[in-house]
Amino acid sequence: MFIAAGHMISEAYLWLMDHLFIINLVFSILIIFFQRRDPTTVWAWLLLLYFLPGLGFILYLVLGQNFHKDRMFKMKEIEGEIKHAVRRQEESIYRRKLKLRDPELERFKSLILYNLNEGEAVLTDNNDIRVYTDGREKFDALLSEMDHARNYIHLQYYIIRNDELWQEIEEVLLRKARQGVEIRVLFDSMGCRGMKNSDWDRLEKAGIQVAEFFPAVLGKLQLRVNYRNHRKIAVIDGRIGFVGGFNIGREYLGKDEKFGYWRDTHICIEGAAVTSLAVRFALDWNYAARDNIFLEDHLFELPTYIRNGRDPVQIISSGPDSHSQEIRNNYLRLIHMARKNIFIQTPYFIPDDDIRDALIIAAKSGIDVRVMIPCKPDHPFVYWATYSYIGEMVEACVRCFTYDNGFLHSKCLCIDGLVTCMGTANMDIRSFALNFEVNAVIYSARTTKQLEDAFENDMTKSSLVTKKSYEQRTLLIRFKEQFCRLLSPVL
Repeated sequence: MFIAAGHMISEAYLWLMDHLFIINLVFSILIIFFQRRDPTTVWAWLLLLYFLPGLGFILYLVLGQNFHKDRMFKMKEIEGEIKHAVRRQEESIYRRKLKLRDPELERFKSLILYNLNEGEAVLTDNNDIRVYTDGREKFDALLSEMDHARNYIHLQYYIIRNDELWQEIEEVLLRKARQGVEIRVLFDSMGCRGMKNSDWDRLEKAGIQVAEFFPAVLGKLQLRVNYRNHRKIAVIDGRIGFVGGFNIGREYLGKDEKFGYWRDTHICIEGAAVTSLAVRFALDWNYAARDNIFLEDHLFELPTYIRNGRDPVQIISSGPDSHSQEIRNNYLRLIHMARKNIFIQTPYFIPDDDIRDALIIAAKSGIDVRVMIPCKPDHPFVYWATYSYIGEMVEACVRCFTYDNGFLHSKCLCIDGLVTCMGTANMDIRSFALNFEVNAVIYSARTTKQLEDAFENDMTKSSLVTKKSYEQRTLLIRFKEQFCRLLSPVL
């Protein structure tokens, strides 16, 4: 039996090799004529199919499938209510009735209007924002807020690992479930592939609802590497919301020897912007769980806020189901609107041509542009592609830094000490077009200064990439950069 099976595999392999040219030709025709792709991405896939015919074929099956961009998420039950709020704010802007407390923010009304039109992102101005740059502090705050939950807890994370951090969180969830608190946990199948079914069964037996985004097939076999849900959202009682870069795992507490200290950025919001996070969670939950929690009115009742915040916030999201790359467009618009400075922190820096050119033009126009990336890779191909773009920035007199105090995972853009766009989206093509992301646009000098101060503190723990140091990189690094840059549209 084993001899026969081996013979069949051998014959299948020989057939595949004999017909590889035809298979590559078919895929090339599909890529060129039947899928709307950026020309750079098309050429990247064609090069892979040509130079790595066997491997390129497999990679295309796993990574190259194009997502059908119909709206995945429906919100008919509250769509009228949201549209009414959007139209009301649009009218206020057009009639110059919308007033921001800080007069310096008036020039950003065009961005507010864009987010209203494109993403139905309502501006709320009563938000209190707390910034966390340390994992232990962030998760202590989350655990404390969950412990005070009275009605519901909604958690959505790309990565959840069954380690000591998750055990802390699970203990609180199980206790709150026994107290009658309604709990939902939404996880991404790829990011949580290390979790066992028994881990989720244990939650469900306690009455906690669990949903999986784009589940694997045949056990752990994951054929959809692209289009992952990269969002990290926590909403508690509709009053408190968390969003940012931290996933759930011991490395995010700085306990992984490979990465060392984990530098990230997360915010806790109390105010009306939490409702926007609650809606974003509900849209994702409804799709993954085949449920409709918009029918549960108690989940969207406006609570009483303890802190009287004053920060204006819009919650924006994007993904392969979106009509436009809204987060990417916010990054681009903010870069164009900068007059004094631009601070960017990102673990992956693979900008498209427009953002790259905008940063170069800004730097050459006398604007203080600074970009900070990690000093070590967690994904080598992405890191060396990142480093190739850093070289272009250095050539244009952008001040570029590598963070040396561990691993930098923060995703944050600050401009002019006034506006910040931060959340789950990296400054790369994958976050722009291939993953489901969520960011907060914060129109606040107070919060932006906190984040800029954190950036400047990180500079003391970083190395400046100079023209001289960049030109002295080894031949091997140059080869890695060029090879990975060729693949950057599909990384």
